[in-house]
Amino acid sequence: MESRKLPPTAYELEEGQEFVPLTQGETLTEFTGKAVASGIVLGIVFGAANTYLGLKAGLTISTSIPVAVLTVVAFRLFQAFGLKHSILESNISQTVGSASSSVASGVLFTIPALFIWGMSPAWAQLTLLTMAGGLLGVLAMVPLRRFLIKGEHGRLPYPEGMACAEVLVAAEGGGRQARGVFLGIGVGMLFQLLTQGLKLVRGTFQVALGYKANLSISVSAPLIGVGYILGIRIATVMVAGAALSAFIIIPVINWWGSGLAAPLYPETEHLIRDMSAGDIWDRYVRYIGAGAVATGGIITLIKSIPTMVESFKLGMRHLTGAAVVGDDRTDRDLSFRTVILLAGAVLLVLTFVGGILGYLDQIPARAVASLLIAVFAFFFVTVSSRIVGLVGVTSNPTSGMTIATLLGTSLVFLLLGWTDLAGKATALMVGTTVCIAASIAGDTSQDLKTGFVLGATPRWQQIGEVVGVITSAGVVCLVVMMLHRGVPGGLGGAELPAPQAVLMKLVIDGVLDQSLPWALIGLGVGIGLVASLFRIPVLAFAVGVYLPLSTMAAVFLGGALRWALTRGHAREESERRREEGVLFGSGLVGGGGLTGVLLAVWVVARGGAPIRGFPPDLSPAALQGLAALTIAALMGLLVWHVRRRPA
Repeated sequence: MESRKLPPTAYELEEGQEFVPLTQGETLTEFTGKAVASGIVLGIVFGAANTYLGLKAGLTISTSIPVAVLTVVAFRLFQAFGLKHSILESNISQTVGSASSSVASGVLFTIPALFIWGMSPAWAQLTLLTMAGGLLGVLAMVPLRRFLIKGEHGRLPYPEGMACAEVLVAAEGGGRQARGVFLGIGVGMLFQLLTQGLKLVRGTFQVALGYKANLSISVSAPLIGVGYILGIRIATVMVAGAALSAFIIIPVINWWGSGLAAPLYPETEHLIRDMSAGDIWDRYVRYIGAGAVATGGIITLIKSIPTMVESFKLGMRHLTGAAVVGDDRTDRDLSFRTVILLAGAVLLVLTFVGGILGYLDQIPARAVASLLIAVFAFFFVTVSSRIVGLVGVTSNPTSGMTIATLLGTSLVFLLLGWTDLAGKATALMVGTTVCIAASIAGDTSQDLKTGFVLGATPRWQQIGEVVGVITSAGVVCLVVMMLHRGVPGGLGGAELPAPQAVLMKLVIDGVLDQSLPWALIGLGVGIGLVASLFRIPVLAFAVGVYLPLSTMAAVFLGGALRWALTRGHAREESERRREEGVLFGSGLVGGGGLTGVLLAVWVVARGGAPIRGFPPDLSPAALQGLAALTIAALMGLLVWHVRRRPA
């Protein structure tokens, strides 16, 4: 098979340049039975594993790249039996399969709160609600696709989408291109195994600077790979936000609260002077970050109004049958008529069919909840689709968006007097639907970016996302219910603490019981406004405030490394180094993510028993030194790969 690669215009466009998709002008098979079936199977497996991981650790792994890698393996097995395939079939398989991680995020960030409240929701109710959120997320993204993916090409990098494209192209072409990706996959798997599997190396390098300010860097091959893909500018803005939290906000809270004789809400047990930096971040800075993210989202929405107006003008031309620009196959979406009818049907079902949307069993109450879902879902789908274009799905602050949704919904419910447990559960259901919609929109955006550079048909990808949502929703909800019943202590217990859902429960209880720390949220709003005043990209900065420094610092290292390796060279050599690093970084993301999911599957297969590593008997200083050496070794391998010239 002839080797080919993505052109430089797949990443950046200069004045007068135009991007031509990889398979432009070719007639290839795309939406086939084996592509859809393999995607469904991979999605179910990854969805179940990610659900356990999220309940255990409060985070999920973006599975687009691991699914793409396993799709390549599966299709090569098909080829051994005489079943040929195209790169666009591989793309459909990863599109269908990757939807499960977004579904899992939305469910496990919210639904466990119902069980913690002592309620027993039915599997059918949770499944239908999950499907509704997923469908709304996919449908709301459709009219934005032409502008965010095509119109902003060269400005919004969509790192995981581009990484997926590189994986699929390299696997198709083989040879030298494939070596870079698969070498990165091997390195990523090795380092993830050392840190998360065998636990021979600490997952974070950390140095205490005094006053509970800590310099911390995650020992993470995927995050460094993402940083290289993103580049220095975005990585610097995000790490600046994280540094504000770690080096200023946390020490100030510690200094201000050191003389308090009682816990400061939302903490109810420990004094601030007795709390660690991590505790302060979890109990206070998270709320500040949520306020900053909400502010950044509102500012982004205001700036996006012209884009959205143009999107809906275009959609209305679809609806009225008027001529539409871009009738080429690679620019063909689901019709706007279909989008409106399906979204309207979902909202009508939530309103008029009882037993799905919460526990306020009156049509007017469900109508209010459905209206809130429509408003917040539209808002955060737009925000999420743009955020992941900057920072990727892994760093998408979905929980921050969910917090903002729950704040708004709970305030409305408070004004209407719906403050009992039924009102709280219904508010949570609104948050669940919006959380899934925002999460799946981010995944859809990355997948559409992959399809855009490869030359896929957007309509088939959008249908593939719908298939992925429907087939994984029931499995994810079933896993949540089984774990609650089968693990000692259930959800919210020591074994499965479900930290994100506990936070969402705290927000709802805080508003409806009128005990929310509004001062912290207001501080976050102020940070967002100040960043906007100084023309700092608000959303990227706010994401940094919300996420731990260790995460952003690792991303920054990758971005800084790309800057150091590509500056000061001739254009051709600089482009070669960028491309080689992106290929290797894509492999790091894929290998690390794949290993993380496999480790989660291993834990589930062992009945939930945690993996027990074999930590070396070293002093804390030696362990920190080992973590630093591991980071240095990882970056050294990346430098070696980028600098070496092909034979």
